[in-house]
Amino acid sequence: MKTLQQRLESLGTERLKGMRRGLEKESLRAQPDGRLALTPHPAALGSALTHPHITTDYSESQLELITGVHASVESCLAELQEVHQFTLRSLRAQGGAAGEEMLWASSMPCGLPTDETIPLGVYGNSNVGRAKSVYRMGLGHRYGRRMQTISGIHYNWSMPGIDNDGYFALIRNFRRHAFLLLTLFGASPALCSTFVEGREHELQPMGNCGSLHMPHGTSLRMGRLGYQSDAQSSLAVSYNGLEGYAASLHDALTRPWPAYEAVGIRNPGGDYNQLATTLLQIENEFYGTIRPKRVIRQGERPLHALRERGVEYIEVRLMDLNPFEAIGIDAPTLRFLDVFLLHCLLADSPRDTPEEIRELARNQHLTAARGREPGLELMRHGEAVPLQQWGLEIIDQLVPIAAALDASGGGSLHADAVAQARASLLAPDTLPSARVLAATQREHSASFIDFVRTRSQAIRQQLLDLPWTEAQQVRYEAMAKQSVADQKAIEASDSMPFEIYRQEYVSPARLMPRSVVAQAA
Repeated sequence: MKTLQQRLESLGTERLKGMRRGLEKESLRAQPDGRLALTPHPAALGSALTHPHITTDYSESQLELITGVHASVESCLAELQEVHQFTLRSLRAQGGAAGEEMLWASSMPCGLPTDETIPLGVYGNSNVGRAKSVYRMGLGHRYGRRMQTISGIHYNWSMPGIDNDGYFALIRNFRRHAFLLLTLFGASPALCSTFVEGREHELQPMGNCGSLHMPHGTSLRMGRLGYQSDAQSSLAVSYNGLEGYAASLHDALTRPWPAYEAVGIRNPGGDYNQLATTLLQIENEFYGTIRPKRVIRQGERPLHALRERGVEYIEVRLMDLNPFEAIGIDAPTLRFLDVFLLHCLLADSPRDTPEEIRELARNQHLTAARGREPGLELMRHGEAVPLQQWGLEIIDQLVPIAAALDASGGGSLHADAVAQARASLLAPDTLPSARVLAATQREHSASFIDFVRTRSQAIRQQLLDLPWTEAQQVRYEAMAKQSVADQKAIEASDSMPFEIYRQEYVSPARLMPRSVVAQAA
């Protein structure tokens, strides 16, 4: 069997240079006082259904800013910054109170209204647009709307020459080592009490301003208060290969779930409650720290695309917004992720087991809630191991990978990112989660809302002050205008009643590869 170093050397410079990446960043629109903005998606930003770079996630108040695919970290971040600049300029141009809106700089939400008052994303009256809104209505019934207002950054990554088995080997190792990313980059150790109103929790009060926290927490977003559900905890999805993964998802997408059957597809008045009564309405409902992905064709189900054409890239889903960075993430973090993902790909990756899957879930929750606790131990193959020791072992293995990336591109930026990670792990007070708590307590009278509001306002001004050309404005206005036209074209072309569309879209046959459907016919 080849060593990690031998596998690294066999990659070659061209494949390393062939790495591609993209970012998706969610942010709530907030009012200057730190409360959720309840205004519609700004018209100047175009159609949330069809715009290639600016859409909404769960809520009408939750922007999602998206880059294209990039060959370099620098160009990826440059585009994300440009999208931010246009977005903030468009918000300001609304004038009045809406013109003062800002992008909330934390993963944990701003001051929230009552659950039912949080507005769902609106995407027009086409079948696909209505389906997106009904899906969000279903998420509200299943998990509550507050949970959906959490925001994060997704990192999409690929490299030439990786087959399905290679991507799933990467995913298995990523899940094993995800605790390190939560520790190094988690930035959500505190929240506003409005987020947990009426829910049981183990958070501790911070000051007397309605803020709650975990003293050694790293990422409450990825812990028990974040993207969790009792129904999904019954899923033990295996990542041993595409076939098994697809079978697990297929089961969840087609298995009726009693609590959701009780909610029903429609209410007595005829309005839709959800897309389906199965454990998952659609694939995106499945929560995970990482996903295998494939660009889908119009109307295609993601699981069908994976089964038909295989994995094209992976989506890293556990990164918090860093409130100390103007666009939520920086270049050293992305370079560390590149090195980390290559390590996940190249290191030995044994098959997972139900026991290990349970162990990893426990490790995730422990790290999210107590990751900076001195001496904290995680479980590795049934044995306790200190988090810091395990993390340092992984970082040591990243060094030659960082050197290879630097050799292919020049400089020492990847080695510097790995060295910085090591230094941060050895000095937990320098980690983003510790910095958030320190700044909140020292400079903002222990008020989480005041800390994030101040950061959000400073970032808004910082981005508005950056140079912006007329050519950039014209290009983004044209994109927004085209997206509106594209939405209208979709709406004009619809001829099928929505209920028929819904039934066809969620039918099990739509999940299967064409060869299987043809045999059944």
